Amino acid sequence: MHVDPLALDWRPHPRVTWDVLLGPRDLRRALEEDVRHGLTHKPRELPPKYFYDARGSRLFDAITRLPEYYPTRREREILSTRAPEIAARTGADTLLELGSGTSDKTRLLLEALSAGGTLRRFVPFDVDAVTLRSSTLRIASEYPRLAVHAVVGDFERHVPLLPQGGRRLIAFLGGTVGNLAPTPRARFLADIAAQLGPVDAFLLGTDLVKDIPRLEAAYNDSQGVTAEFNRNVLSVLNTELDADFQLEQFEHVARYDARQGWIEMLLRSTEQQTVTVADLDLRVQFTAGELLRTEISAKFTPPQIDREIEAAGMRTEARWTDRAGDFAVTLAVSA
Repeated sequence: MHVDPLALDWRPHPRVTWDVLLGPRDLRRALEEDVRHGLTHKPRELPPKYFYDARGSRLFDAITRLPEYYPTRREREILSTRAPEIAARTGADTLLELGSGTSDKTRLLLEALSAGGTLRRFVPFDVDAVTLRSSTLRIASEYPRLAVHAVVGDFERHVPLLPQGGRRLIAFLGGTVGNLAPTPRARFLADIAAQLGPVDAFLLGTDLVKDIPRLEAAYNDSQGVTAEFNRNVLSVLNTELDADFQLEQFEHVARYDARQGWIEMLLRSTEQQTVTVADLDLRVQFTAGELLRTEISAKFTPPQIDREIEAAGMRTEARWTDRAGDFAVTLAVSA
């Protein structure tokens, strides 16, 4: 459900301030435009950000705990061991996290920067105002000398509007950058590079290329949680746009595209059917076997990460991987 951020009580804590760069009209307009475009063009596609209503967020949290889904555990392993080094290298007094969500892994960086004596401000940035408010208040309570400035925004649109000042570490974790196709990914990285001052740094989490069976297993878990999460995007459209998707008539598909270097998550129509999206006055004809793409998740090699960072106007300062070599966290600075 899209909640008006301005309707939330954002002032229950004296050390919390906020910016709302996305209001309810913006959210609604983006949803309508994305869904109309995605369902009327072929191949059909929906942006992955619409997975995340309250139920979708709970399902994704369950996915991160599945034995097949390694990225969250591997990134946490890296941060658990390397956060003090990251803190020492950056000396950041401001941690700014894009797509902060519940800020669970962020605590490892907050603790390291706090222990290093530099931390003064935390800037969580997320499109989900409700989750952002909850995590912001929790962080503010846990760190009594920390100023918290929450920002409701979309990282594909609002990076140029990030709060300035201080010595900033801008973190984009979880491999989320892999959800962007090459052109918007290059645009996002260029926006980050344009933000970085001479004392700022950028911390990027990326999933690494590995054997295809392991990649595909991470998105095809034996318990069917990922399939349920994938179909949840249809539930969101049913609720938000008065659509009539029959979830049981779409099956989950996840496969690795070696040419593109990414996992695709798709929904396959199991029969010929017509779906109505009442709020858009739209009728969509699906043929039996037709695919609707709901997410890409690009996998990277270290040289590719360096090339994309350098093309954006940054340079790689350091990189760390987990012991298995599954995931990478890269520290970049302005070139």
